[in-house]
Amino acid sequence: MGSETLKNGLTNGEATNNHHKSSKETMYRSFNKSQGDSRCAGCISSCSHAAGDSSEVAVITTGDSPSNMHPDMQTKNGKRQNEMTLEDMYNKQYDFDEEDDDSDWEPEDNNVEVLKWFCVNCTMVNFDDVIHCDVCGEHRESGILSHGFLASPFFPVGEAAQNGSEANEISQEFYSKNGASSSSTIVGYDERMLLHAEVEMKSHPHPERPDRLRAIAASLAAAGIFPGRCFPISAREITREELLAIHSEENVQSVEITSHMLASYFTPDTYANEHSALAARLAAGLCADLASAIFSGRAKNGFALVRPPGHHAGVKQAMGFCLHNNAAIAASAAQAAGAKRVLIVDWDVHHGNGTQEIFDQSKSVLYVSLHRYQGGKFYPGTGAADEVGTMGAEGYCVNIPWSRGGVGDKDYIYAFQQVVIPIASEFAPDFTIISAGFDAARGDPLGCCDVTPAGYAQMTRMLSALCGGKLLVILEGGYNLRSISSSATAVIKVLLGEVSDGDLDNVVPSKSGLRTVFEVLKIQMNYWPALESIYSKLQAQWGFYAGQDPSGSPAKKKRKAVVPNWWQWGRKRLFFSLLAKRQQLKE
Repeated sequence: MGSETLKNGLTNGEATNNHHKSSKETMYRSFNKSQGDSRCAGCISSCSHAAGDSSEVAVITTGDSPSNMHPDMQTKNGKRQNEMTLEDMYNKQYDFDEEDDDSDWEPEDNNVEVLKWFCVNCTMVNFDDVIHCDVCGEHRESGILSHGFLASPFFPVGEAAQNGSEANEISQEFYSKNGASSSSTIVGYDERMLLHAEVEMKSHPHPERPDRLRAIAASLAAAGIFPGRCFPISAREITREELLAIHSEENVQSVEITSHMLASYFTPDTYANEHSALAARLAAGLCADLASAIFSGRAKNGFALVRPPGHHAGVKQAMGFCLHNNAAIAASAAQAAGAKRVLIVDWDVHHGNGTQEIFDQSKSVLYVSLHRYQGGKFYPGTGAADEVGTMGAEGYCVNIPWSRGGVGDKDYIYAFQQVVIPIASEFAPDFTIISAGFDAARGDPLGCCDVTPAGYAQMTRMLSALCGGKLLVILEGGYNLRSISSSATAVIKVLLGEVSDGDLDNVVPSKSGLRTVFEVLKIQMNYWPALESIYSKLQAQWGFYAGQDPSGSPAKKKRKAVVPNWWQWGRKRLFFSLLAKRQQLKE
C-alpha cells in the first residue's frame, strides 16, 4: 500500500481512508459530514411531464468537486457545500424542526419522535401514518421484490398480486428440457453482485441498491422469462489484462484495494464495500463473455443483468455509482472476437462521459448517447451536441442532449428515426451494445423523464434490425423498481422476438425535442452524408416550428415598431393643425 494512489485515497482525491489499529477490524472510511449526504449521480427534480415547452423543470444537481459547488449554498461553519442532495431535499420538504406559526398551541412534549418509512420502490420518505408512498403510490408492504412489477402496487405482498409460482414451474421445466443455441437469448446474472451495497445507513437509502436486480429478476421469473425462455451463462471474474485494455492501472488498483475495506467512497455518492470489487469484476466478466458468445454466433442476443453500472467510469476515475465500464469492456471483447465496427447506444438519462472518454479517438467504435443535458446543468455536465470525437475520429461520437426534463417516447423515437438509425446504418456495425439505463423511465426519481416500457421496446426493436440482430443490452441506471423492472422485461421480450401492440412509428416530437434534433443534424451531417437529405426534408417540413428559416439560419421573430409617445402626439398635433388650416381656407 505504498503507491501514490493509496497514500492519497481513492480517485479524484475525494476519499481518504482511516485505518483501525485492531487486526480484527477492516479498514473503514467516512467522508466529512459537512460535505452533505450526496445521494445521486444526477438530480432530484420536481418536474412536469407535459410535452410542451411550457413545462417548468426545477433542477437540483450535485457536483463532483468544490469548483462545482453552488455559491449560495453554505454549511453551518461557513464552508461551501455541494448543491442540494437527497438528504437536503428531504430535510427541506419535511422540516420537522421548523417552528409552527400557531403560537397559541404548544405540545406538552417537544421531543416527539416522528416515525417514517422509506418506499421500497422509489426510496422516498413517508410518514408512518400512511400506507401508500406519497411520491409513487407504492404500498408500504409491496411485494415487488418477490413478484416484480406484476405485484399490485396497491396491496401488500400476497394480496391481489399475480401468482408467479406457476409461471416459475413452467419456466423451470422449459429450461430443463432445452439448451441455449444460436437462436437463443442469453442472460448474465450472478447473485454475488447483490453483495455490493452501501455499508453505512445514511438518512436516505442509496438509489443504486441491490433491490434493483432483485426486482428485475423477480419480474422475469414471475413472467416465465428467466429462468425459462432465456438461458444463463456461467459468471467469471474479468481478468486484470482485460481491464487494462480499457482502464488505467490507477482505476484497476483503486477498485481492487476496496476489497480490504469495510466501506470506502470514490466520490461522495460512489460507494464501495469489501465485496464491491468482486461484484464489479463479475459484472465486467459477464458482459465480456456475453459479447463474445453473441458475436461468435453461440447465441442470438443477450441481456446483462449486472451491477454496479459502468458508463460513468472513465480511463482513470470511478464515479457516478460506476466502478468499471461494462459497455466498453464488452466492446473490447467483441473486437477481440473479430468485430471490426461496434455501435454503442446509450439511452441512460445521464451522459456516459466515461464511455465517451474511452472511445473519443476511436473510429472502430461509434458512441451515440441520448441524455438529459440542460445546457450542462444536469449530471455529469458533459455530452453537448458539438462533442463529436477528436484526433481524426470526429463524427464517431454523437450526442443528443435534451434541453429539459419530462422527455418521453415521442422525442426519443423521433431522434432514433432521424439521427440514430441513419448514422448507424451508414456506420454498418458488426455488433451493437445498448447501455440500457432505465432512469429516463416514467416515475424515476432521478431522471424525471417520461419514457414508457413501450418506448424502450420500440428503440430495442429498431436497433435489433442492425448487424443481423447481434445485440447485447447492458443494464446501467434506473432507480424506480417498478419502472426499471417493467422496462427491462419489455426489452427482453423484444430480444425473444415478441411483437409489441403499440405503434410508435408515426410520432410528432415536442418543439424542444425538434430543436435538439435539428441541432444534432446540423453538426453531424458534416461527418455523415446521409443526414444532409434528412436535414433538408425536416427543414422544409418543420423549419418554422424549430426556429429555422428556409436558408437554414435561425428565423428572426418579427418585431413591432415601438413608437415613442412624444412622436405619436406630435403626429396628432400636425394632423389637427393641417385640418385647422384647411378649415380656415374653406371659410
